[in-house]
Amino acid sequence: MKNVQEAINNPNSTFLDVRREDEFEEGNVPGSINIPLHEIIDNIESIRTMSKPIVLYCKSGGRSGQALMILEAQGISDLFNGGGYEDVLKLKM
Repeated sequence: MKNVQEAINNPNSTFLDVRREDEFEEGNVPGSINIPLHEIIDNIESIRTMSKPIVLYCKSGGRSGQALMILEAQGISDLFNGGGYEDVLKLKM
């Protein structure tokens, strides 16, 4: 996988929304999983077993970037920062 566009349109991708639950409920990428940033470390093992690639997103890309660094530090690979929720929706064909 070379870029986030390919990851977003890969049928095997998991979409991980790291926004707060209330933000997730206001709108999300269909089929995505919500694990708020502050809960990422507590969910490492379940994230480790998710279908790859994993596209992380939030409101603007900041929290998903932090989550990506946390997950990479835990040895999880094939991760992509999709940026903001609306950005991911625009790229998803």
